[in-house]
Amino acid sequence: MKGNILFFFVGIIIIFALNVNFGQSKVKKNKNYNIKISELKKMKKTESEWKRVLSAAEYHILREKGTERAFTGEYDGHFEEGTYVCAGCGNKIFESETKYRSGCGWPAFYNAIQGSVTEYEDNSFGMKRTEITCSRCGGHLGHVFNDGPQPSGLRYCINSVSMDFKSKSKEEAQ
Repeated sequence: MKGNILFFFVGIIIIFALNVNFGQSKVKKNKNYNIKISELKKMKKTESEWKRVLSAAEYHILREKGTERAFTGEYDGHFEEGTYVCAGCGNKIFESETKYRSGCGWPAFYNAIQGSVTEYEDNSFGMKRTEITCSRCGGHLGHVFNDGPQPSGLRYCINSVSMDFKSKSKEEAQ
């Protein structure tokens, strides 16, 4: 009888632990975009391959989910016409028309190019946020908040290091 009770309680503890673990895992939202994940061209590299092609700062932010200090990024005050692309894979993520001065210290956009980013719940550091990653290579870009301007009301707060910029004049020349 004691063995059955012990087995029952151990089973309950294991089930509870598994539910807590799964409940805290990152959940893919992808609610803003009407695309199928299978339609995305996924890019797979090993961590050693990423270390070879990215700078130390790019690796820290894109692969280790780091962040740059506020007001230090190259693109915070940058307002040239063109397209911002993922520094890891070149995926187009933001058009310059959607960039604005938020005052937060990081480049801010009110809209991402459709299908270019994936959203995940991020509860790290005791905060409830939505992490943004590149839909192609999975690189960490930053976070999105619900305090941006219209038409979307969103503020995509992005690390400059996680992006490169393609000038409109250079794109037209090609």
